[in-house]
Amino acid sequence: MSEAHALDAAMLRALQLAAHGPSTGINPRVGCVILSADDTVIAEGWHRGAGTAHAEVDALSHLAPGAARGATAVVTLEPCNHMGRTGPCAIALIEAGIARVVYSVSDPGAYSAGGATRLRAAGIRVDGGLRESEGEAFLGDWLVAARLGRPFVTLKWASSLDGRAAAADGSSRWITGPTARTDVHRRRSAAGAIVVGTGTVLADDPSLTARDASGDLLPGQPVPVVMGRRAIPSTSAIHTHPHAPVFFATESLAEVLADLHARGIRSVFVEGGPTLAGAFVAAGLVDEYLVYLAPTLLGGPRLAIGDIGVAGIDDQRLLSLHSLDRLGDDILVVARPR
Repeated sequence: MSEAHALDAAMLRALQLAAHGPSTGINPRVGCVILSADDTVIAEGWHRGAGTAHAEVDALSHLAPGAARGATAVVTLEPCNHMGRTGPCAIALIEAGIARVVYSVSDPGAYSAGGATRLRAAGIRVDGGLRESEGEAFLGDWLVAARLGRPFVTLKWASSLDGRAAAADGSSRWITGPTARTDVHRRRSAAGAIVVGTGTVLADDPSLTARDASGDLLPGQPVPVVMGRRAIPSTSAIHTHPHAPVFFATESLAEVLADLHARGIRSVFVEGGPTLAGAFVAAGLVDEYLVYLAPTLLGGPRLAIGDIGVAGIDDQRLLSLHSLDRLGDDILVVARPR
Protein backbone atom coordinates (compact mmCIF):
# COMPACT_ATOMS: atom_id res chain seq x y z
CA MET A 1 0.00 0.00 0.00
CA SER A 2 1.36 3.43 -0.94
CA GLU A 3 1.94 6.08 1.72
CA ALA A 4 -0.79 8.30 0.26
CA HIS A 5 -3.30 5.45 0.27
CA ALA A 6 -2.39 4.53 3.86
CA LEU A 7 -2.87 8.10 5.04
CA ASP A 8 -6.20 8.39 3.23
CA ALA A 9 -7.46 5.13 4.71
CA ALA A 10 -6.30 6.23 8.16
CA MET A 11 -8.17 9.53 7.87
CA LEU A 12 -11.38 7.77 6.84
CA ARG A 13 -10.97 5.50 9.83
CA ALA A 14 -10.32 8.51 12.09
CA LEU A 15 -13.60 10.06 10.93
CA GLN A 16 -15.38 6.81 11.78
CA LEU A 17 -13.81 6.82 15.23
CA ALA A 18 -14.77 10.46 15.79
CA ALA A 19 -18.43 9.55 15.27
CA HIS A 20 -18.31 7.50 18.49
CA GLY A 21 -18.02 10.72 20.50
CA PRO A 22 -21.00 12.72 21.84
CA SER A 23 -22.72 14.83 19.17
CA THR A 24 -23.56 17.63 21.63
CA GLY A 25 -21.50 19.62 24.08
CA ILE A 26 -18.69 22.14 24.09
CA ASN A 27 -16.00 19.92 22.56
CA PRO A 28 -15.71 18.66 18.98
CA ARG A 29 -15.85 15.00 18.01
CA VAL A 30 -12.31 13.99 17.04
CA GLY A 31 -10.72 10.71 15.95
CA CYS A 32 -7.06 9.73 15.71
CA VAL A 33 -5.15 6.86 14.07
CA ILE A 34 -1.43 6.31 14.68
CA LEU A 35 0.62 4.68 11.93
CA SER A 36 4.03 3.09 12.36
CA ALA A 37 6.95 3.96 10.08
CA ASP A 38 5.80 1.22 7.67
CA ASP A 39 2.21 2.62 7.64
CA THR A 40 0.74 -0.07 9.88
CA VAL A 41 -2.02 0.99 12.27
CA ILE A 42 -0.65 0.67 15.80
CA ALA A 43 -3.23 2.64 17.82
CA GLU A 44 -6.61 4.33 17.58
CA GLY A 45 -8.50 6.78 19.77
CA TRP A 46 -11.37 9.22 19.97
CA HIS A 47 -12.66 11.93 22.28
CA ARG A 48 -15.44 10.82 24.60
CA GLY A 49 -16.55 14.22 25.88
CA ALA A 50 -15.56 17.14 28.11
CA GLY A 51 -13.00 16.24 30.74
CA THR A 52 -11.89 13.01 29.03
CA ALA A 53 -8.69 12.38 27.08
CA HIS A 54 -8.59 13.99 23.64
CA ALA A 55 -8.36 11.67 20.65
CA GLU A 56 -4.59 11.93 20.27
CA VAL A 57 -3.92 11.23 23.95
CA ASP A 58 -6.47 8.41 23.93
CA ALA A 59 -4.66 6.78 21.00
CA LEU A 60 -1.23 7.24 22.62
CA SER A 61 -2.51 5.66 25.83
CA HIS A 62 -2.80 2.31 24.02
CA LEU A 63 0.94 2.26 23.25
CA ALA A 64 3.87 1.30 25.42
CA PRO A 65 6.31 4.12 26.33
CA GLY A 66 8.47 4.92 23.30
CA ALA A 67 6.31 2.94 20.86
CA ALA A 68 5.08 6.10 19.14
CA ARG A 69 8.57 7.39 18.37
CA GLY A 70 8.89 8.01 14.62
CA ALA A 71 5.18 7.30 14.01
CA THR A 72 2.56 9.35 12.18
CA ALA A 73 -0.60 10.65 13.88
CA VAL A 74 -3.60 11.07 11.56
CA VAL A 75 -6.22 13.31 13.21
CA THR A 76 -9.54 14.73 12.03
CA LEU A 77 -8.89 18.13 13.66
CA GLU A 78 -5.66 20.09 14.12
CA PRO A 79 -4.22 19.10 17.51
CA CYS A 80 -5.12 21.62 20.20
CA ASN A 81 -2.58 23.98 21.72
CA HIS A 82 -4.22 25.05 24.96
CA MET A 83 -4.61 23.94 28.56
CA GLY A 84 -8.20 23.14 29.38
CA ARG A 85 -9.40 20.29 31.57
CA THR A 86 -6.66 18.31 29.85
CA GLY A 87 -3.26 19.35 28.52
CA PRO A 88 -2.42 20.42 24.96
CA CYS A 89 -2.46 17.55 22.47
CA ALA A 90 0.41 19.17 20.57
CA ILE A 91 2.69 18.75 23.59
CA ALA A 92 1.55 15.15 24.13
CA LEU A 93 2.47 14.31 20.52
CA ILE A 94 5.85 16.02 20.84
CA GLU A 95 6.68 14.23 24.07
CA ALA A 96 5.63 10.87 22.58
CA GLY A 97 8.16 11.29 19.75
CA ILE A 98 5.63 11.49 16.90
CA ALA A 99 7.49 12.34 13.68
CA ARG A 100 4.56 13.48 11.53
CA VAL A 101 1.03 14.77 12.03
CA VAL A 102 -1.61 14.78 9.29
CA TYR A 103 -4.95 16.45 10.01
CA SER A 104 -8.14 17.21 8.11
CA VAL A 105 -9.49 20.53 9.43
CA SER A 106 -7.68 23.49 10.99
CA ASP A 107 -8.82 24.42 14.50
CA PRO A 108 -10.56 27.85 14.35
CA GLY A 109 -10.74 28.22 18.12
CA ALA A 110 -9.40 31.45 19.60
CA TYR A 111 -7.69 29.55 22.43
CA SER A 112 -7.20 26.04 21.05
CA ALA A 113 -5.66 26.87 17.65
CA GLY A 114 -1.94 26.93 16.95
CA GLY A 115 -1.15 23.27 17.39
CA ALA A 116 0.33 22.92 13.91
CA THR A 117 2.69 25.84 14.50
CA ARG A 118 3.83 24.39 17.81
CA LEU A 119 4.43 20.97 16.27
CA ARG A 120 6.46 22.41 13.39
CA ALA A 121 8.55 24.41 15.84
CA ALA A 122 9.42 21.11 17.50
CA GLY A 123 10.65 19.69 14.20
CA ILE A 124 7.59 17.59 13.43
CA ARG A 125 6.33 17.40 9.85
CA VAL A 126 2.74 18.67 9.71
CA ASP A 127 0.30 18.41 6.79
CA GLY A 128 -3.28 19.71 6.90
CA GLY A 129 -6.30 19.44 4.62
CA LEU A 130 -6.50 15.67 4.06
CA ARG A 131 -10.17 14.82 3.40
CA GLU A 132 -10.94 18.41 4.38
CA SER A 133 -14.41 18.51 2.82
CA GLU A 134 -15.45 15.41 4.76
CA GLY A 135 -13.94 16.82 7.94
CA GLU A 136 -15.71 20.14 7.49
CA ALA A 137 -19.03 18.39 6.90
CA PHE A 138 -18.56 16.15 9.93
CA LEU A 139 -17.67 19.05 12.24
CA GLY A 140 -20.13 21.47 10.62
CA ASP A 141 -22.09 22.65 13.66
CA TRP A 142 -19.06 22.79 15.96
CA LEU A 143 -17.01 24.72 13.39
CA VAL A 144 -19.75 27.34 12.94
CA ALA A 145 -19.97 27.76 16.73
CA ALA A 146 -16.18 28.08 17.02
CA ARG A 147 -15.93 30.59 14.18
CA LEU A 148 -18.97 32.74 15.00
CA GLY A 149 -19.17 32.43 18.78
CA ARG A 150 -22.78 31.22 18.69
CA PRO A 151 -24.51 27.87 18.20
CA PHE A 152 -25.19 26.39 14.76
CA VAL A 153 -28.84 27.19 14.01
CA THR A 154 -31.14 24.77 12.21
CA LEU A 155 -34.59 26.08 11.32
CA LYS A 156 -37.24 23.42 10.78
CA TRP A 157 -40.81 23.58 9.63
CA ALA A 158 -43.37 21.23 8.12
CA SER A 159 -45.84 22.55 5.60
CA SER A 160 -48.22 21.78 2.79
CA LEU A 161 -47.06 22.27 -0.79
CA ASP A 162 -48.60 25.74 -0.72
CA GLY A 163 -46.50 26.71 2.31
CA ARG A 164 -49.09 26.43 5.06
CA ALA A 165 -48.11 25.09 8.48
CA ALA A 166 -51.71 24.73 9.64
CA ALA A 167 -55.28 24.87 8.41
CA ALA A 168 -57.28 28.08 8.72
CA ASP A 169 -58.61 27.03 12.16
CA GLY A 170 -55.07 26.49 13.44
CA SER A 171 -55.13 22.68 13.43
CA SER A 172 -51.88 21.13 12.20
CA ARG A 173 -51.69 17.50 13.40
CA TRP A 174 -50.60 15.89 11.27
CA ILE A 175 -49.49 17.54 8.04
CA THR A 176 -46.60 15.15 7.48
CA GLY A 177 -46.54 11.39 7.89
CA PRO A 178 -44.89 9.13 10.50
CA THR A 179 -41.63 8.67 8.57
CA ALA A 180 -41.04 12.41 8.42
CA ARG A 181 -41.92 12.83 12.09
CA THR A 182 -39.47 10.09 13.04
CA ASP A 183 -36.77 11.92 11.11
CA VAL A 184 -37.55 15.15 12.97
CA HIS A 185 -37.16 13.45 16.34
CA ARG A 186 -33.87 11.86 15.30
CA ARG A 187 -32.53 15.28 14.37
CA ARG A 188 -33.88 16.82 17.58
CA SER A 189 -31.97 14.19 19.52
CA ALA A 190 -28.68 15.32 17.96
CA ALA A 191 -29.21 19.01 18.85
CA GLY A 192 -28.01 20.75 21.99
CA ALA A 193 -31.21 22.78 22.40
CA ILE A 194 -34.64 23.21 20.84
CA VAL A 195 -36.05 26.74 20.65
CA VAL A 196 -39.69 27.85 20.41
CA GLY A 197 -41.69 30.94 21.26
CA THR A 198 -44.26 31.29 24.01
CA GLY A 199 -46.98 31.32 21.36
CA THR A 200 -46.12 27.77 20.31
CA VAL A 201 -46.08 26.57 23.92
CA LEU A 202 -49.44 28.15 24.67
CA ALA A 203 -51.08 26.97 21.44
CA ASP A 204 -49.70 23.44 21.10
CA ASP A 205 -48.43 22.54 24.60
CA PRO A 206 -45.45 20.59 23.23
CA SER A 207 -43.07 18.59 25.42
CA LEU A 208 -40.16 19.36 23.05
CA THR A 209 -38.66 15.93 23.66
CA ALA A 210 -37.03 13.62 21.12
CA ARG A 211 -38.92 10.32 20.86
CA ASP A 212 -38.80 7.13 18.85
CA ALA A 213 -41.66 5.74 16.77
CA SER A 214 -43.23 4.09 19.83
CA GLY A 215 -43.15 7.33 21.81
CA ASP A 216 -40.27 6.43 24.11
CA LEU A 217 -37.58 9.02 24.84
CA LEU A 218 -34.41 8.82 22.76
CA PRO A 219 -31.04 8.80 24.59
CA GLY A 220 -30.20 12.32 23.44
CA GLN A 221 -32.53 15.11 24.55
CA PRO A 222 -32.19 18.79 23.53
CA VAL A 223 -32.51 21.44 26.23
CA PRO A 224 -35.95 23.10 25.80
CA VAL A 225 -35.70 26.87 25.31
CA VAL A 226 -38.69 29.23 25.26
CA MET A 227 -38.53 32.85 24.09
CA GLY A 228 -41.17 35.45 24.87
CA ARG A 229 -42.70 37.51 27.63
CA ARG A 230 -46.01 35.68 28.14
CA ALA A 231 -46.32 33.46 31.20
CA ILE A 232 -46.25 29.68 30.72
CA PRO A 233 -48.59 27.63 32.97
CA SER A 234 -46.85 25.36 35.47
CA THR A 235 -48.91 22.48 34.09
CA SER A 236 -47.46 22.83 30.56
CA ALA A 237 -46.00 19.66 29.08
CA ILE A 238 -42.63 21.36 28.67
CA HIS A 239 -42.13 21.02 32.43
CA THR A 240 -42.08 17.22 32.05
CA HIS A 241 -38.98 17.40 29.84
CA PRO A 242 -35.88 15.55 31.20
CA HIS A 243 -34.03 18.89 31.11
CA ALA A 244 -35.29 21.94 32.97
CA PRO A 245 -36.68 24.47 30.47
CA VAL A 246 -34.72 27.68 29.92
CA PHE A 247 -36.89 30.79 29.57
CA PHE A 248 -35.84 34.06 27.94
CA ALA A 249 -38.14 37.07 28.39
CA THR A 250 -36.54 38.84 25.45
CA GLU A 251 -36.86 39.18 21.70
CA SER A 252 -33.10 39.51 21.19
CA LEU A 253 -32.01 36.44 19.25
CA ALA A 254 -28.35 37.41 19.55
CA GLU A 255 -28.67 37.62 23.33
CA VAL A 256 -30.29 34.19 23.51
CA LEU A 257 -27.72 32.54 21.24
CA ALA A 258 -24.84 34.11 23.17
CA ASP A 259 -26.28 32.82 26.44
CA LEU A 260 -26.75 29.30 25.03
CA HIS A 261 -23.20 29.34 23.67
CA ALA A 262 -21.91 30.31 27.12
CA ARG A 263 -23.79 27.31 28.52
CA GLY A 264 -21.82 25.01 26.21
CA ILE A 265 -24.59 24.51 23.65
CA ARG A 266 -23.19 24.35 20.13
CA SER A 267 -26.31 23.55 18.07
CA VAL A 268 -29.93 24.65 18.30
CA PHE A 269 -33.04 23.38 16.57
CA VAL A 270 -35.60 26.15 16.00
CA GLU A 271 -39.16 24.83 15.83
CA GLY A 272 -41.08 27.95 16.73
CA GLY A 273 -44.04 29.33 14.82
CA PRO A 274 -43.91 31.66 11.80
CA THR A 275 -43.01 34.75 13.84
CA LEU A 276 -39.95 33.23 15.49
CA ALA A 277 -38.91 31.49 12.28
CA GLY A 278 -39.18 34.74 10.35
CA ALA A 279 -37.16 36.59 12.98
CA PHE A 280 -34.26 34.12 12.72
CA VAL A 281 -34.27 34.35 8.93
CA ALA A 282 -34.51 38.15 8.90
CA ALA A 283 -31.58 38.36 11.30
CA GLY A 284 -29.43 36.15 9.09
CA LEU A 285 -28.98 33.62 11.88
CA VAL A 286 -30.04 30.42 10.12
CA ASP A 287 -27.26 28.05 9.07
CA GLU A 288 -29.46 25.23 7.80
CA TYR A 289 -33.09 24.85 6.74
CA LEU A 290 -35.07 21.63 7.14
CA VAL A 291 -38.34 21.90 5.26
CA TYR A 292 -40.70 18.91 5.35
CA LEU A 293 -43.19 19.16 2.50
CA ALA A 294 -46.42 17.14 2.51
CA PRO A 295 -48.37 16.45 -0.70
CA THR A 296 -51.42 18.41 0.39
CA LEU A 297 -52.93 21.88 -0.01
CA LEU A 298 -54.39 23.91 2.82
CA GLY A 299 -54.76 27.49 1.62
CA GLY A 300 -55.63 30.18 4.12
CA PRO A 301 -53.47 32.51 6.20
CA ARG A 302 -51.40 30.06 8.27
CA LEU A 303 -48.05 30.43 6.53
CA ALA A 304 -45.06 28.42 7.76
CA ILE A 305 -42.85 31.49 7.98
CA GLY A 306 -43.60 35.13 8.71
CA ASP A 307 -42.07 38.39 7.53
CA ILE A 308 -38.37 38.07 6.73
CA GLY A 309 -37.79 41.60 5.47
CA VAL A 310 -38.10 40.88 1.74
CA ALA A 311 -39.81 43.89 0.15
CA GLY A 312 -39.00 43.02 -3.46
CA ILE A 313 -37.54 40.22 -5.55
CA ASP A 314 -34.08 41.79 -5.34
CA ASP A 315 -34.17 41.22 -1.57
CA GLN A 316 -34.91 37.53 -1.77
CA ARG A 317 -32.81 35.25 0.42
CA LEU A 318 -31.15 32.81 -1.93
CA LEU A 319 -30.38 29.32 -0.66
CA SER A 320 -28.30 26.42 -1.91
CA LEU A 321 -30.03 23.05 -2.10
CA HIS A 322 -28.02 20.60 -0.02
CA SER A 323 -30.19 17.50 -0.30
CA LEU A 324 -33.63 16.28 -1.29
CA ASP A 325 -35.03 13.09 0.26
CA ARG A 326 -38.33 11.28 0.13
CA LEU A 327 -39.68 10.24 3.52
CA GLY A 328 -42.74 8.12 2.95
CA ASP A 329 -45.18 10.37 1.08
CA ASP A 330 -43.33 13.52 2.18
CA ILE A 331 -40.20 15.29 0.96
CA LEU A 332 -37.40 16.71 3.07
CA VAL A 333 -35.58 19.69 1.58
CA VAL A 334 -32.30 20.60 3.25
CA ALA A 335 -30.96 24.00 2.19
CA ARG A 336 -28.31 26.42 3.38
CA PRO A 337 -27.68 30.12 2.81
CA ARG A 338 -25.54 30.92 -0.21
